[in-house]
Amino acid sequence: MANLRITRLGHGGVLYRSPNDAWIWVDRWTGAPNYADAYRTAEKVSVVAPTHCHFDHVGDDCADLVELASVEGAATIGSHEMSVWLGARGIQATGMNKGGRFEAAGIGFTMVHADHTGGATLGTGSDQVTRDLGCWGWVIEFEDGTTVYHSGDTDLFGDMNLVRERHHPEIAVLPIGGHYTMGPRDAGMALDLIGASLVIPVHYGTFPILSGTPEELRDHTSAEVVALEPGETWGE
Repeated sequence: MANLRITRLGHGGVLYRSPNDAWIWVDRWTGAPNYADAYRTAEKVSVVAPTHCHFDHVGDDCADLVELASVEGAATIGSHEMSVWLGARGIQATGMNKGGRFEAAGIGFTMVHADHTGGATLGTGSDQVTRDLGCWGWVIEFEDGTTVYHSGDTDLFGDMNLVRERHHPEIAVLPIGGHYTMGPRDAGMALDLIGASLVIPVHYGTFPILSGTPEELRDHTSAEVVALEPGETWGE
């Protein structure tokens, strides 16, 4: 069995390649100015698991989500509302809600709380609308027993302690940019609640306003901080 590999795609996007080589795409936004060119073409899609449908996580008009979810054989999971929206476009997706668990490609996905908004902005000009499709995080249980908490965009909240008590993740993937999510200090507090020994920071540096840095995070946690450049992989 191979190792779990975690690749930062750019901005908040992550590609997980499981020990059995399932490819799990989370929050792919190819429009990000720091998106990794090597991953513009999705070589393989096993599971599509966004955390919400803001444009910087699924593309304008959810284009990146639709592209991945349309791949034959791919399993797409997310909120009930997201599954209904995709279903109206002829794309099959499994809808769920917080507390639910679903297995896809031999990997367990538990939907957990995120403290954020989840409106998908669709269309342009006077026809533009925003639909609330929800926001959430994932606890991902891989074939070798490794458990990752992928929080999605979120602020710090006290019930992150329940992620620790219920799931005991070894690895956390957390936003640190600030302004739209928690920054490095609060991400350090989150790690105290979560208990993960290794953290991969995301959602920082894409724009000047996302000013939090991995160096600042290291000042606020004893966990190992793995700062990946877009296109760089942990676990190889």
